[in-house]
Amino acid sequence: MAQIIFKISGSPDVVIHANKGDRLLDIARDANVAIDAPCSGNATCGKCKVKLVSGVLESPKTQHISDEEYASGWRLACVSKVADEDIVIEVPDIASAYKSRMKVADLSSPEEVAIFEKIKADIEESGIALTNDMEVIEVTMSEPSLDDTMPDNERLVWAIQEAAGVEEVKLPFFVMKKISTALRDANWQIKAVIKKTETGCFVYDILPASEAVRAVGLAIDIGTTTVSAVLINMETGEILAKGSAGNGQIRYGADVINRIVEQTKEGGIRKLQKAIIDETLNPMIANMCRSIGIKTTQIYRLSLASNSTMNHLFMGINADPLRMEPYIPAFFHLKDIVAKDLNLIVNPSAEIIFAPNIGSYVGGDITAGTLASGIWNSEESSVFIDLGTNGEIVFGNSDFLMSCACSAGPAFEGGDISCGMRATDGAVEAITIDKETMEPTLSIIGEEGQVPVGLCGSGIIDIIAEMFRCGIINAKGQIIREGRRVKVDEDNMKSYVIAFKEDTGSVRDVEINEVDIDSFIRAKGAIYSGIISLVESVDFDMTMVDNVYVAGGIGSGINMKNAVRIGMLPDIPLEKYRYIGNSSLAGAYAMLLSNEAEEKVSELASSMTYLELSTHPGYMDSFTAACFIPHTDIFLFPSVQNMED
Repeated sequence: MAQIIFKISGSPDVVIHANKGDRLLDIARDANVAIDAPCSGNATCGKCKVKLVSGVLESPKTQHISDEEYASGWRLACVSKVADEDIVIEVPDIASAYKSRMKVADLSSPEEVAIFEKIKADIEESGIALTNDMEVIEVTMSEPSLDDTMPDNERLVWAIQEAAGVEEVKLPFFVMKKISTALRDANWQIKAVIKKTETGCFVYDILPASEAVRAVGLAIDIGTTTVSAVLINMETGEILAKGSAGNGQIRYGADVINRIVEQTKEGGIRKLQKAIIDETLNPMIANMCRSIGIKTTQIYRLSLASNSTMNHLFMGINADPLRMEPYIPAFFHLKDIVAKDLNLIVNPSAEIIFAPNIGSYVGGDITAGTLASGIWNSEESSVFIDLGTNGEIVFGNSDFLMSCACSAGPAFEGGDISCGMRATDGAVEAITIDKETMEPTLSIIGEEGQVPVGLCGSGIIDIIAEMFRCGIINAKGQIIREGRRVKVDEDNMKSYVIAFKEDTGSVRDVEINEVDIDSFIRAKGAIYSGIISLVESVDFDMTMVDNVYVAGGIGSGINMKNAVRIGMLPDIPLEKYRYIGNSSLAGAYAMLLSNEAEEKVSELASSMTYLELSTHPGYMDSFTAACFIPHTDIFLFPSVQNMED
């Protein structure tokens, strides 16, 4: 048995013992060492690179590691096996970036606040009241004495009945555990966080009257790649904090199918649930609460928007039937789930509101996003697209709604791309290339002086469009120009260097290769063919579409002209396009704040028709035709004829 030491930047070393022949990636997973493996260990993505500091690994060289890197100790964890001797492994930041780059902001950016405010205004204009049944009330009680021996719980119930004007008051175990100490420490003057019900009220918490108590709610968007959340004041709708993190499940695969397969293995259900709750959500919740100075138990309600698979994995429910015909989920709607059922570190009685699923691959993130887009409340015909791992699309208006999902893969969120990453510090989110010199100009997320680390979704769209405009790649995505920015490896695969390692102080160049480009072309082809198939399924064509709303956390926004140029979006007037940010989180926010919005999302889910593209006639032909830049039929993209505009 050999000793394995994992050295992780900014964290204590992890020491574990393993047997000869054990795979390094499996050892890391068992030890809870975060190593990104979007392909789930199939040796196709090359993102599980680690450095062998000392000792020996049985590890073949792959196409993802150059001779120079291999000589320096770089190995792929997924193809490396333990030998007889002890080893020391360095886990670089890029391998654990999905977990380490957790961000919490005291307030959302002005752009995000504007999106949320616009959604609030649109929802109110539609006649939905932005009110809920939670409130904070002040309660004063007489102090007990030898002449007044009423027990604490009855004393509190009577006082709340009078203060709230209700007949029935329910005290949960969480309140009962603290009642004796809390009432005396507060000198019998408290604030109670309550939820009004038809028969009375439910008491979530009691706190001293001297404290500035807020009824706090948490809206969460669980994406396949990224998790985002906002803390809000339930009484005013004010955003108190925002957080985001990589989904800890990504080390079990970048796509939902790989994660479902992982879940079917022994202990897999608990492993996937632990990755999202214990490793992702709970640390993020703790950081957000710390940033505004409240305890995590002061979160009294949650709303959750996520795709069907993420819902199942979050709940610890077997998701395997989702991937097999006839693709039946365990549930569409969920009710009566509270935080203590799932070991979330919020108030144990906090209700969890789920945006309902409508199909095996169209989930609550889309029903919540549809609410936020507003297409359900307009006579105009609109397309709503959520650019995530699955690429969900909704088409319709106030009379009808059609939906579908296309397997775009994780490219729009940085997966399946060798230098891809989430939209966080170091990500190139926009790029232009000089046509003559092939030199790039980069816009990088982060503070001034931030060096590029990789490409997020919006940056990937830009670089493909720019390389095509400049004649660096052809319609098949092959690199056809030469220059100092073009590299050729020992397998004759070409790549374009975005940033040289000498300029960034990194161990490798930031580059995009022909395999990356091919992966992205297939992803954009899935989106385009999905849009066309869905619109044509109801005898419409793109000239009859009034608006296209594009959502997804892929950067600060999408250059729509570039998205059209590469054939990801149909070639219609650009003024019809609008980027609306993270619509899933915005919809979850609305559901959290408004009881009527919660009901509306359920209504939308029930009325939406789901189109299964895998059985839809003509979809595969449309997809194949779209797997070129911009398309095999150039006449569908007249604007591409003038690439300089």
